[in-house]
Amino acid sequence: MPKLSVRDLDLKGKRVFMRVDFNVPLNDAGEITDDTRIQASLPTIQYIVERGGRLILASHLGRPKGKPNPKMSLKPAATRLAQVLGKPVAFAADCIGAEAAALALKDGDVLLLENLRFHPEEEKNVSEFSQKLAALADVYVDDAFGSAHRAHASTEGITHFLSPCVAGLLMEKELEYLGKAVGHPERPYVAIVGGAKVSDKIELLQNMMKFADSVLVGGAMAYTFLKAQGVEVGLSKVEADKLDLARDLLQFAQRRSIELRLPVDHIVAEKLDLSAAAEVAPTPSIPANRLGVDIGPATRADFAARIAKAKTIVWNGPMGVFEIPQFAEGTVAIARAVADSSAVSVVGGGDSVAAVKKAGVEAKITHISTGGGASLEFLSGLTLPGVAALTEKQ
Repeated sequence: MPKLSVRDLDLKGKRVFMRVDFNVPLNDAGEITDDTRIQASLPTIQYIVERGGRLILASHLGRPKGKPNPKMSLKPAATRLAQVLGKPVAFAADCIGAEAAALALKDGDVLLLENLRFHPEEEKNVSEFSQKLAALADVYVDDAFGSAHRAHASTEGITHFLSPCVAGLLMEKELEYLGKAVGHPERPYVAIVGGAKVSDKIELLQNMMKFADSVLVGGAMAYTFLKAQGVEVGLSKVEADKLDLARDLLQFAQRRSIELRLPVDHIVAEKLDLSAAAEVAPTPSIPANRLGVDIGPATRADFAARIAKAKTIVWNGPMGVFEIPQFAEGTVAIARAVADSSAVSVVGGGDSVAAVKKAGVEAKITHISTGGGASLEFLSGLTLPGVAALTEKQ
């Protein structure tokens, strides 16, 4: 990896400012309902603590709109972290002006700062605010890949005032697997792209086509591609203003000899509703009085056959209206096919990750990205400010 890692530092006695992603879901009682993100940062936290670093953790939670909101306090995260870490975690009532708390830390101690976004300067990346955060520490570690696509004070601004600025173990793992996927993938390389809109995935599709041998397209975006080929798609969601773009992408794939596979059959319904019955439309075209809601059984088999031969698989986006159980089977089938493959598999994006969990196969995926938007931008070939800001390896 071209960036310095936390492994490259002598941590003993150093105050370490570590950006984490503790943006965890809370219920009405203020209790954490899913601590996946806290667990994901544990290896780096333990690594620093075991080597005598004095650890200062910082995160955002929710969208408090730049002012304190007790419902979005990170206090519950401090309590939960102390439980899973098996040692006390101090909590600072603010993220700036916590110098006294930071200076009181001894080797191996942990302090969690209050929600960064209680200050509007965090998202605006105000230099003075970055400087106040940097004043708490000697070195900077970024382990919040999920926020790396944002140029905020705690992800980019702070790096101008602390040195070195290094990747945590989670960030390192993200960059390693996503970097291989866009840099030196083993072939055949199969990209699976789903979701509602072609417009959301233009850069991703264009970038995937530079590297992938096959691109399998599902989700509502597939109907825009089919419509662009003159196929009838009934009441299905189509981005009418993106039909020319879809044609351009199809022609690009043809010129590059990339296999771009679209659904050959569909699951359709009368309406998008929990009570709607799922029916099979056995051809690429969809009846005029129905809308497409998932890939059909023949498409699942077609996609699975290509997935089985792959050496590298990258998946971003669901194959259908995954939130409604009877329209989720295509996405779950793809999750199982990816899990059964011997390929290096990278899954990113909230719905794809949820599908992998729903299918109960997360242990069989090589790498599940913790950053939906960040992984999408990275795979699309865009520069992530939080990554670019880290110190280069000499």
